[in-house]
Amino acid sequence: MDTKLIDPAAIPGANPALSYRTPPHNEEAEQTVLGAILVNNKAFEKVGEFLRPEHFFDPANQKIFQAIMKMIDRGQVANPITLKAYFEQDRDLAEIGGQEYLARLAGAIVTVHNVEDYGRIIHDSYLRRQLIEVGEEMVNQAYKHDIDVAANDQIEDAEKKLFELAATGDIKGDFIPFARALTGAIATAEAAFRRSSHVTGVTSGLRDLDGKLGGLHSSDLLILAGRPSMGKTALATNIAFNAAKAYMLTGGKEGAPVGFFSLEMSAEQLALRILADQAQISGDKIRRGDISNVEFPRLVEASQDLARVPFFVDDTPALTITAVRTRARRLKRTHGLGLVVVDYLQLLRGGGSSRGEQNRVQEISEITRGLKAIAKELDLPVIALSQLSRSVENREDKRPQLSDLRESGSIEQDADVVMFVFREQYYLERAEPGRRPDESEDKYNDRYAQWQDRLAQVHNTADVIIGKARHGPVGTVRLFFDGNYTRFGDLETQHSDDYGD
Repeated sequence: MDTKLIDPAAIPGANPALSYRTPPHNEEAEQTVLGAILVNNKAFEKVGEFLRPEHFFDPANQKIFQAIMKMIDRGQVANPITLKAYFEQDRDLAEIGGQEYLARLAGAIVTVHNVEDYGRIIHDSYLRRQLIEVGEEMVNQAYKHDIDVAANDQIEDAEKKLFELAATGDIKGDFIPFARALTGAIATAEAAFRRSSHVTGVTSGLRDLDGKLGGLHSSDLLILAGRPSMGKTALATNIAFNAAKAYMLTGGKEGAPVGFFSLEMSAEQLALRILADQAQISGDKIRRGDISNVEFPRLVEASQDLARVPFFVDDTPALTITAVRTRARRLKRTHGLGLVVVDYLQLLRGGGSSRGEQNRVQEISEITRGLKAIAKELDLPVIALSQLSRSVENREDKRPQLSDLRESGSIEQDADVVMFVFREQYYLERAEPGRRPDESEDKYNDRYAQWQDRLAQVHNTADVIIGKARHGPVGTVRLFFDGNYTRFGDLETQHSDDYGD
């Protein structure tokens, strides 16, 4: 039985022009760019930063541009004569005229002034071809119905590829005059001068911490690390809520809308912490419903105030860095996001669903680079919480240091600021002195009294140790800490409202 191919033009209503579509390309632009460079190698300077051989559609043009790049990189002249030896045996070039094709490219050029515009046309066509490829791959993957790959994993993989393609397509970077950079720096200083707090970045709501850091600066990645029970989640929550509250109370002059990625706690648990702090009622009492008639109106009033604060929580577990980037960009577009908090870094996953195939250190490196990229792309500070290794517990001095960061190499390298939360009270309470067999009662009493004195000195306090600060000094900031409400504050003003309702 003969099989007859159907002519698309014979189908009623069909458009013959759509029966086959050639991938986007511009042959004239490719030839013009190559010819311009062959005539004057200085033209390469206008396209060499963003144009690559694979961006050309024609395989022969790809090879010619590759050869031109090599020769110019070596300091040699690239023209039809010097390139002749490269293509004497090349089949692709022979099919379109060989050496004569090179001569025609150079001979057809009248001017080289518009070579950058033609280069951008080539690059744009390449991006369009890549978009088609990503789209086709998305369709094919969706049709497979692979039970081992969830639809959400396919979405995240597509988002990752699209983001990488967008990064490839960003060819706007270039040197800027120092005068323009200086103007931006002066504008930042002027804005800080006009603020009563003199904070250049997003306020943390903690006077001494702001004084040390100058606020949370845009495009910075800040790592907040600590051992369990030190209060790193509580401090990050306090900072994030203070920033959002300041934004609401000052009409956007200070603070920022906050996006909080809570990978460990649910949104309800996080809300309960903040509610307990603002209502000054123990979170445990709220959970058990053990609230007095006096406390209940306070709880209602606090919840009504909190509902107006631009504080957004995403408690999706095991997010990928790609998903964090996508959701942060969306929140920036819809609500003017100004601060991102991730609790915590080690619970994030690298790209797509390939976690099992990656070395953990490499994955953490990918995550920290991704968080730094988010900070720069969205022009906002990103606070990422991090665990510390158990080596802290094996030392007599429990104060953390940079080497205690888990997978510390990439975290320390990518971070602009590294802070540690340390509560000496926690360790002292668990180290109550006991009387030694050969110790006199007087000596034991003296030692016990010293322990009590030290415990009294650090009661309800916490140290934020700044171990790295790219833009300022390192040092230690002492804060007030109330474990009943998991609240951090300034030591002298822990009972006052920082923004004055």
